[in-house]
Amino acid sequence: MRLIVTNDDGIHSVFLHALVRALLRAQHTVYVVAPKSEKSWIGCAKSRHHAVSSEVIDVKLGCPTWTVDGTPSDCVNIGLDHLLPKGHDVQAVVSGINIGRNASLGFILASGTIGGAWEGAIHGLPGIAFSQDMNSEVFARLKAAGDQPDEDLRRSLDCSAQRAAELVPTLVAQGPQGGFVVHNVNFPLPSLSSCEVVRTVPAHVIIPGLFSPAADDGTHRFVFHLGDDRSPPHPLSDRAALDQGKISHTVLDYRALGHPYLPEKP
Repeated sequence: MRLIVTNDDGIHSVFLHALVRALLRAQHTVYVVAPKSEKSWIGCAKSRHHAVSSEVIDVKLGCPTWTVDGTPSDCVNIGLDHLLPKGHDVQAVVSGINIGRNASLGFILASGTIGGAWEGAIHGLPGIAFSQDMNSEVFARLKAAGDQPDEDLRRSLDCSAQRAAELVPTLVAQGPQGGFVVHNVNFPLPSLSSCEVVRTVPAHVIIPGLFSPAADDGTHRFVFHLGDDRSPPHPLSDRAALDQGKISHTVLDYRALGHPYLPEKP
């Protein structure tokens, strides 16, 4: 398949590189357009109030690669319209692999990874977002090592990248064609070749208190936490699937937004 690949962790992310190399091994044609620096938690934002620049970059991926000093959505928009060769006929936008899970209603809309895939969806293309779950201890070790995964995490990442490359054609074929749908796929930790792919819905998570009280200088600091999961036991949520060691596949069909609310019958 012919794919444009982006992420929100930046062009130098090992997780992006693992995905691209797996896609290339699977004989997909890949164009990479990724942010110059990390743009996590930015959703589908676009750089409206300042100009952004793009440039060719060589990060040894073995495919045409550009970086944009903007958001994931900027990258996909500029890539599709201005960077890729004329007549490229891209078939899907793939975003990731994200460092950490992108699961639950409380986090999905904030995700830059999903925002990049959504930009494909509003171009009329299938959008696919891949994320690698990890706990706080694994995340802390990764950051302490300069975003270089240790041996155990590398095994999971390589397995997730391979599974992602295998899943792309199936997800694209599932449709529907014409846009407004994003496939959100989260890989568990550890990620194994035996992990089952299950269909899920976004968990119902409430996440207040993501910023600290004001410090002496009046500033508030971001404080991450997983929030309060209020999901019913059925249907299976993305978080529950990850906790069971399964690969969560949630279809985000934005065409369903705005449907009238139907109260439960008394």
